[in-house]
Amino acid sequence: MNKMSILESVPMKKRDPAEEMYMKGVDLLMRHPLFSPMASHAYISRSEKSLCPKAGWAVVSEGGDVDVHPDRLCTPEEWLYVLAHCLLHLGFNHFIEKNDPHRWNVACDCIIARFLADMKLGRRPDGIVVAQDLPGGTEEQLFEELSLRGVPDQCGFTGTAGGPQHRDMIFTSAPGQSRNLSSYQRRWHSRPTDWPALLARGVAAAVSSAVQVAAGQIAELGSESKTNTAAQRARTWFLSSYPLLGSLAASFAIIEDPLICNRLEVSVAAVDEELQEIYINPAAGMDDLECRFVLAHEFLHVGLRHSRRTRGRDSYLWNVACDYVINGWLIEMGIGELPQFGLLYDPELKGMSAETIYDQIVLDMRRYRKLATLRGFGLGDILGKKEQGWWHSGEGLSLDDFYRGCLAQGLIYHQDQGRGYLPGDLIEEIRSISQPPIPWDVELARWFDNCFSPIEKIRSYARPSRRQSATPDIPRPRWIPAEGSEEGRTFGVILDTSGSMDRALLGKALGAIASYSVSRDVPLVRVIFCDAAAYDQGYIAPEALLEHVKVRGRGGTVLQPAIDLLENTHDFPPKGPFLVITDGVCDRLHIRREHAFIMPLGGRLPFTPKGEVFWVR
Repeated sequence: MNKMSILESVPMKKRDPAEEMYMKGVDLLMRHPLFSPMASHAYISRSEKSLCPKAGWAVVSEGGDVDVHPDRLCTPEEWLYVLAHCLLHLGFNHFIEKNDPHRWNVACDCIIARFLADMKLGRRPDGIVVAQDLPGGTEEQLFEELSLRGVPDQCGFTGTAGGPQHRDMIFTSAPGQSRNLSSYQRRWHSRPTDWPALLARGVAAAVSSAVQVAAGQIAELGSESKTNTAAQRARTWFLSSYPLLGSLAASFAIIEDPLICNRLEVSVAAVDEELQEIYINPAAGMDDLECRFVLAHEFLHVGLRHSRRTRGRDSYLWNVACDYVINGWLIEMGIGELPQFGLLYDPELKGMSAETIYDQIVLDMRRYRKLATLRGFGLGDILGKKEQGWWHSGEGLSLDDFYRGCLAQGLIYHQDQGRGYLPGDLIEEIRSISQPPIPWDVELARWFDNCFSPIEKIRSYARPSRRQSATPDIPRPRWIPAEGSEEGRTFGVILDTSGSMDRALLGKALGAIASYSVSRDVPLVRVIFCDAAAYDQGYIAPEALLEHVKVRGRGGTVLQPAIDLLENTHDFPPKGPFLVITDGVCDRLHIRREHAFIMPLGGRLPFTPKGEVFWVR
């Protein structure tokens, strides 16, 4: 089959003009400064399960859900008009219980239709009219007028539901359910949305944008102004007044696009250290001081290398633990103000490291999984997880050194200039990460030193072998191990030999074990292979370890039988330590003796290890 026939056999997705027009209309709405705050908090959907009537365009619920007709074909300008109409119901606080909800809906539709006509926003669809012969005034006054004289025929077509038989406002509150709770807030903060406040914020942004257009600073209404937002002003403050984080602030671009934030599910803020971008959702509505707090939070995530210190932990729970530490420091340092929506902060955790807090969190995972970071519930605000190979390339390593250097140099400038108080724990952590990391094999050597002290040696005048001495008739003293000093001088090696194990990992680990065992006078090592079952290989000389290993590849890995065998066997020392070599794809282990794990960097154990873990690249 040639290339042409292969291409022809691949089914192509059918182009949907209605979907394209709708998405362009949503884009226009999101970029309009007046409606962007409300649109970012609302949940606008176009699906077959839409509550919109067949003759309508869209309906809106009191919780902020906008249901769009799934098949209607409109121009982007018409969708802008329809969606703006629905959002104004929320912004004008129209969801009020009335004895005649139909006439109240008509009165609200007439007010919104006049408002949009005066704005000249978008294009009004042909099926929607603007009532001309009704008296002016507020919604309440118009509602009273319609209650007295009835609803004229033309007023039934002022809304977006498609006719007088349908209402475009849907009341969804039930007994015991919080009213005005948008899907956005249900997903993130679980508190009612203040829609009039969002509209007021949009009016202020629209006026500011109009002034900038008149001054020639931006080309059109809604264009980004990169120097006048609260986040940009907060970034400038770090550059000019806070040396500790100034280098990091200069290295990151601030992205305040609501479309990008919605696509990345960023509720308030997130950071991508590889793209060197910080995402601030303008719908969060933070002022300058709150933005300082949030930006400092993200800068410290990067500078303290939290993404590289995960070490096999659950990434979200590790993010939560780091948030507790960072927020405690920022409150203690007095940088900005804690945002009104609240963050992860517990005074009882003061002085604890992120690793210690993580170990507490995993004991109550059901509770802590319900907490929200700056990105949202169940989502970490540290983005940009690329393949391990990319990070260990020259580009990733140089970026890691750059971030470490930024914070270390910032600490020097900050202290030299006396720019403000810094917690002692933060200073200690910055200094620790500025040092090069200790290689895993050096840490393993320290573990051997702790487990096996040097053998005591005594002087001996025994005649040496003729083959080892040029003068066999002359006795000379020498140092030999004391009698019985090698008894019990051994340890257990439990090898995960399943098919998921990397042969390179086994080679590096066994080579280091053999070398350190010989240098510390360990004569024999008890070896057990494990995949789906345990295979006791008995005692093996350290230098022969590599010759006896065979990757069997029989399904999953069960290591607990090997642990039980070594702990209960009569010919293994009662205090002999264990070394477990695995990739983490195993069962939950219960080990009562001194032990340690050798794992590939980026792996993860299905439990919290009590022994040391040596991470091998």
